[in-house]
Amino acid sequence: MHQAPPLPAGDALWSLDGQTMGTTWSVRMVAPPHADQAVFEAAVQQELDAVVAVFSPWEPGSEISRFNAAPAGVWALSSPLWSLLDAAMDIADDTNGAVDPTLGALVDLWGFGPPGPRPIGTIPNDDEIAAALTVSGWQKLRLNREARAAMQVGGMRLDFSGIAKGHAVDRVSERLTAMGATSHLVEIGGELRGEGVKPDAQPWWVEIEQPPFMDAIGGKAPPTVVALYGLAVATSGDYRRYYVAEGRLRSHTLDGATGAPVDNGLASVTVLHASAMKADAYATALTVLGPDEGPEFAEAMGLAAHFIMKTDQGPVERMTPAWTAMMDEDEA
Repeated sequence: MHQAPPLPAGDALWSLDGQTMGTTWSVRMVAPPHADQAVFEAAVQQELDAVVAVFSPWEPGSEISRFNAAPAGVWALSSPLWSLLDAAMDIADDTNGAVDPTLGALVDLWGFGPPGPRPIGTIPNDDEIAAALTVSGWQKLRLNREARAAMQVGGMRLDFSGIAKGHAVDRVSERLTAMGATSHLVEIGGELRGEGVKPDAQPWWVEIEQPPFMDAIGGKAPPTVVALYGLAVATSGDYRRYYVAEGRLRSHTLDGATGAPVDNGLASVTVLHASAMKADAYATALTVLGPDEGPEFAEAMGLAAHFIMKTDQGPVERMTPAWTAMMDEDEA
């Protein structure tokens, strides 16, 4: 028998929102007694600004931009960059590079990075891809754990677009909890994390994102809602950021093994995890792994994952046992 979750100390629901990392953020929270909303808004913005200052390749002065522009050598990293890079490399190891924080040169080449989009209708040629691959690949990045440093091989560009939003969600959630707002729902660009319950003892219910193409073909299923109680959700989809060139959709999710956008029939992957960063990272990894290897890996890892695949017969859904168990629990 489940024990009822503790109710929050306050009963006022606040909604905060703003912009960050090229997208929007929102926080719904139960305000602690006598709290000042401006103080909480400033704290959220402080966390988000700190993430941008370290991880945004769009900011020339950010730490990641400085590393990417640095000459070859070993460079000491700040604690935030070291921690996330170390975590990303662990996931790269687990997934054989399906998550790879070293693909910045390819991200730029395909038109998804700070240099801007490619000329309309064009894609890189084989020589350009091969050149970018020479300075890409997680196995080329050497870490010095004692010195908390990373080796720049010369021209390597780190890129955390697959996990930065999830990391930011975790940071904001942890900051709110530290400030006494133990019941909240944090969302950045579609990645969410919920903690605690509302004053009516209800958890934070959210609807799982579905690819827009399912509307167009009449394949949209009834909405799936999940209770985010100590849980985060992230979705990776080929409809998020893309362009069409030479008659094919070119998604922002890149496969480091080919140097090209993924094109494997997966429309979207949604992952539930206690960590928004890991939900974000695994959603990306499973997208790269594809419609066969992705579900097998997710099942082996015990991940709660939901896949939507495009087929000639229409959309096909696949769920891991952990996902099905969570849905059953929510409905119980």
